[in-house]
Amino acid sequence: MLVVTTTGYIVSVLGPYLADTKNSDANILNHIIKTNAERMKEWTQEGDIFVVDRGFRDSGDVLHDLGINMEMPTFPPRGAAQLQTEDANCSRLVTKIRWVVESANSRIKSWRLLDKTLPNTQIPSIGDYAQIICAICNKFRPPLSSGTYEKDIEIAAKMQLLARSSNELQTFVNDTGLDRRSYRWTPIDATEACQSFPKLTEDEIRELTLGVYQVKLARSYTQEHCSSDGTYEILVSGEVPNIVSAKIQSRHVSAKRYKLWIKHDEILVTGWYCTCKNGSRVVGMCAHITSVLWYLSYQRHEAGPLKVIPNWADSIEDAARDPVIDESDSDDPEE
Repeated sequence: MLVVTTTGYIVSVLGPYLADTKNSDANILNHIIKTNAERMKEWTQEGDIFVVDRGFRDSGDVLHDLGINMEMPTFPPRGAAQLQTEDANCSRLVTKIRWVVESANSRIKSWRLLDKTLPNTQIPSIGDYAQIICAICNKFRPPLSSGTYEKDIEIAAKMQLLARSSNELQTFVNDTGLDRRSYRWTPIDATEACQSFPKLTEDEIRELTLGVYQVKLARSYTQEHCSSDGTYEILVSGEVPNIVSAKIQSRHVSAKRYKLWIKHDEILVTGWYCTCKNGSRVVGMCAHITSVLWYLSYQRHEAGPLKVIPNWADSIEDAARDPVIDESDSDDPEE
C-alpha cells in the first residue's frame, strides 16, 4: 500500500498484506490507522485530505475520527447507466489529482523484480525490497507532477468554475430527442466532410480535455473506428446544423457502442455529450468524445494518413468456415 503526495513523492509504503477478501483497500487503510503503522497519526494533521478511489469508501468514518477529509469519485445511483453532470464533474476533480497514485504504482512495477510473480521464499524480504525501490525512486526519479504553480492554479480555477456548469448540449439532446429515430442522421466519411469543423492543435485539444490521458487514448479509439480502407464514419443531420454525431465502440464491452454529439462553430468546439458513464461532464470530456474531436480537428489535417489497425484474425484459419470446393479439381470417374 503506497501513500504518495500530489507530486508523486512516496511518503510511505506499507505491507505486504494478504491478497484476499478480508484485505480490501478499505480494510488495509483502517488497519494502518488503528495500528498507527509507521506512526501515520504523527505525520497527518487535522484538515488533511486523502484522495482515494472507490475501494476506500468504508474508511470514511475512520478518517473522519482523525479529522481527515476523504475525497473519492462519485458512485452512480443504483440502476443508473450514467452519472449526472454534477456528479461526473465532481468525479473529474478527484481523478485529476488521483492519477498520480496509479503513476507511482506504475513506477514501482517497472522494476523487473516487482513486475512478476515471486517465489514464496521471497515473502519475508519483499517488504524491504519495495521500500528500497521506493526510496530510489524518491531520490533519483523526477516528480510526476511537472506543472508550474501558476499553471496548476489556472487549471484548478478553470475546473472549479466548469464544475458548477450544466451540460447544455445534453439538455438539448434530451429535450429535442436527437437520439430518436425521428431525426435522420446520415453517415458520411469525415475525411472530406465537415469543413466547418474548427482546426485545433493537440495543445488546444488538451486545454479542452483538461488532461493528457484522453488524448493518449484518442489514437487507439480512432484506429479502431476507422474501416479497413481508412474511412472514418460520422453522422450529420440537416435538421441540426453545427452538430456532428458518432457511435464509438466501448473498450470494455465488445457489444456496447456509445453515441455522442459535438457542437461547434468554425472557430470553437462549444459543447459535447456522450451516453457513456462519464459522458455528461463538462469538466473535460470522455475518451470517446476526445477521439472524434482529435480526428476531426487535428488528425485528418496531418500530412500522413492514420495507420489502421489490421484485422489479425484474417491470417488465421477458421475450421468453422465452409470451404469453397472447386468442382474442376474433384475426382470424376468419367474423365
